[in-house]
Amino acid sequence: MTSPDAPLKILLGCDTFAPDINGAARFTERLAAGLVQRGHDVHVVAPNRRYRRAKPATEVVEGEPMTLHRLPSVRWAPHDWLRFVWPWRSKHYARTVLSDVKPDVVHIQSHIVIGRGLSRIAHQRGIPVIATNHVMAENILDHSTFPKFIDKVVARLAWDDAKRTFDLTRAITTPTRRAADFLESTIDVTGVIPISCGIDRTNYRPVIGPREHNRIIFVGRLTAEKQIDVVLEAMARLAPEVDAVFDIVGGGDQRKNLEKQARELGLGDRVVFHGRVSDEELRGLYSRASLFVIASIAELQSIATMEAMASGLPIVAADAVALPHLVHDGENGYLFEPGDVDELAARLTDVLTAAPAEYERMQQASLDGVAIHDINRTLDTFEALYRDEPLPS
Repeated sequence: MTSPDAPLKILLGCDTFAPDINGAARFTERLAAGLVQRGHDVHVVAPNRRYRRAKPATEVVEGEPMTLHRLPSVRWAPHDWLRFVWPWRSKHYARTVLSDVKPDVVHIQSHIVIGRGLSRIAHQRGIPVIATNHVMAENILDHSTFPKFIDKVVARLAWDDAKRTFDLTRAITTPTRRAADFLESTIDVTGVIPISCGIDRTNYRPVIGPREHNRIIFVGRLTAEKQIDVVLEAMARLAPEVDAVFDIVGGGDQRKNLEKQARELGLGDRVVFHGRVSDEELRGLYSRASLFVIASIAELQSIATMEAMASGLPIVAADAVALPHLVHDGENGYLFEPGDVDELAARLTDVLTAAPAEYERMQQASLDGVAIHDINRTLDTFEALYRDEPLPS
């Protein structure tokens, strides 16, 4: 009989993974690395960077070796980096990978293509499936080329199919309670478990105290649902004496439009587009920043916001979906009505002109608030789900 604490063979299925840079990919990378550190045999199924099947190979992700099964994929033309596996091939690939790996448990990170195929074949073979949802309708439709009325039909069909996938699983998880409520209200499922994406706070370098120069930072994909255009409009309305610079970190299909908007608003010398940066560079940018801003209306948690909190930054965030779960108005920063440029400008000003003691109080509140999102708590919870044990309190 296998020991209850024996290492598991875990198969993670995802439609986006390194080298992609987005919240779902980063979560899966950290989860996989953390599981390897705990002695488990981790395999990841993900799209290849070209339309060819790659032999299973060891890749080092987040400093840890794991086995990658890269499947042939094609690029989604309206998107700047997204690649996908042909849906009608997903079950075939699932059969092959599951026969090769023979995992103890399958954990899918998406119900769309790879996870859809894995869940069905694993269920047929009696392999338990855990599903984590990272998807909102805005994420799906933002890169559609269809008319709006067709988008709505496509979204409904997608959620109906998600329901069929989730019905095959042992457990459904999502990063926050609000995200769980959203999923339960969108499709007919119950008992969705909120499990934070988790973060290793020791990787970040908080610098407590006011900054010599005001720097606002955003980190994430430059896509429409992030509403970075709203932040640029608010930047243009800041009083001259605030004298702030806006650091935008990340790539995406909206970069050219945002660069044009910054020039038209006369912000050319006050907005810096850094593109994609290394982890070390990112930590440095967080440490020198004065505050983190996020205007997104489609966050199921926001790993970037947690990174900023672990860096000791006050947060100014849209009062939407899961962001209020991280940002407590008046404590570690402020919330604003999504899309309200004037309110956003006012809240940015509140942080950037705060007295030193008030600024440091917000910094400490961010550090205190992110403590419950420790990655080890996340790993403990998923291990319990994999073994079908009671969840840690």
